[in-house]
Amino acid sequence: MSLFVRKPLQQLMEEAAEGEKGLKKTLGAGSLIALGIGAIIGAGLFSITGGAAAANAGPAITLSFVVAGLGCAFAGLCYAEFASMIPIAGSAYTYSYATMGEFMAWIIGWDLVLEYAVGAATVSISWSRYFKKFLEGFDIHLSENFMAGPWDGGIINLPAVVIVILMSLLLVRGTQESARFNAIIVTLKVAVVLIFIILGWGYINNSNYTPYIPENTGTFGEYGFSGIIRAAAIVFFAYIGFDAVSTAAQETKNPKRNMPIGILGSLAICTVLYILFAHVMTGVANYTAFKGKDGIAPVAVAIDHMGKAGADGIIIPDYPWLNRAIIVAILAGYSSVIMVLLMGQSRVFFSMSKDGLIPKVFSDVHPKFRTPAKSNLLFLVFVSLFAAFVPGRVVGEMTSIGTLFAFILVCIGVIVMRKQMPDAPRAFRTPLVPLVPILGVATCLFMMVFLPGDTWLRLIIWMAIGIVIYFLYSKKHSKLQNKN
Repeated sequence: MSLFVRKPLQQLMEEAAEGEKGLKKTLGAGSLIALGIGAIIGAGLFSITGGAAAANAGPAITLSFVVAGLGCAFAGLCYAEFASMIPIAGSAYTYSYATMGEFMAWIIGWDLVLEYAVGAATVSISWSRYFKKFLEGFDIHLSENFMAGPWDGGIINLPAVVIVILMSLLLVRGTQESARFNAIIVTLKVAVVLIFIILGWGYINNSNYTPYIPENTGTFGEYGFSGIIRAAAIVFFAYIGFDAVSTAAQETKNPKRNMPIGILGSLAICTVLYILFAHVMTGVANYTAFKGKDGIAPVAVAIDHMGKAGADGIIIPDYPWLNRAIIVAILAGYSSVIMVLLMGQSRVFFSMSKDGLIPKVFSDVHPKFRTPAKSNLLFLVFVSLFAAFVPGRVVGEMTSIGTLFAFILVCIGVIVMRKQMPDAPRAFRTPLVPLVPILGVATCLFMMVFLPGDTWLRLIIWMAIGIVIYFLYSKKHSKLQNKN
């Protein structure tokens, strides 16, 4: 059969309607919004914002968040239509299978492995660093041998391993239990973000907004209009995560209604929080004060400016405890990001396994918990090993080009599906088709141009490995290819 054989929509709907043998349906609209926020708001908000403002956009970093949010909105609207139309686990993989055929579906499914599994490992490494910083606040110092991998001066990164194990076991226990845990974490970190915004608003110095768009230095991307766009490409990755909501479609009650609410609701809430956070941050302290800062340092700089000048002119912070609260929020934020990424990965592999493209073990459902437990445990081992020994610089490569690629295929898929199946029932319809999907493709491609060369090289190598696996195993075992 053809490499581009498409999976019939009717077959997808039958799989979505699976009863006791399928994944347990426990998630409502509120849980989906929390999952989205859990994946989107991580430490990136606390670190990326300051760096992008200092080096690229200045106070206009708020406009960068608007541009990045707009790009995500185009893709989000397309995700929402597919999620309401095809309520099944697999996200972009499943949508591509129904519109562009098996080979393209395999490409995007393999691509999502890079985003979810490797992403979870790299986030866990960063979680370990913040955990070390948190303990040092209580004068507790653990041996560096067990806080970092061999390439970072240690032996094994145990905290990173532990957080991956804990999040994986929670996912094995059940989606509803994981969602409850995530809701608690989301409440905590959103509360800290709101506290920073509310307290910081009273310390805004309007002179810090002048000039709002600093004059370009003569180098592309350093302030001016190009700086705003460059910063948008950088902060865009603070939004990555809302697509993981769509992987939970098969575990959602009334998915045709709740999936669009979860995807678009989490994206809208995070966009508003990001813009307000950036506005306060650059209003409390001048954007130049964030230069050369990383980790939680940009936020710490802003907090240090939230006070009154003493007799010697040095500002005495009114809220010194807020820095420690930010670290707690980062730890909580990373925990939920790791959990949602691990969940997304197992659900994508669940769908690929059901189609025969990867071994059956990835679609085995636990008889009691009704979760893909074996898949979760396999990724527990893989991600833990990666987190234990991988070089720390991989954390800087989290900005996955794979996510943008997935967004592009989903946007194209909406146009294809509208032409192929114009009368198919859609609980949610992407407005202004084909304009919105085309804008989504253009925005994502534009963002991809700004990514470094090594990110492109990593994608090419990973895709080459995936293509070899497809022709050696997946095509031969595909249920759709061999149904006759």
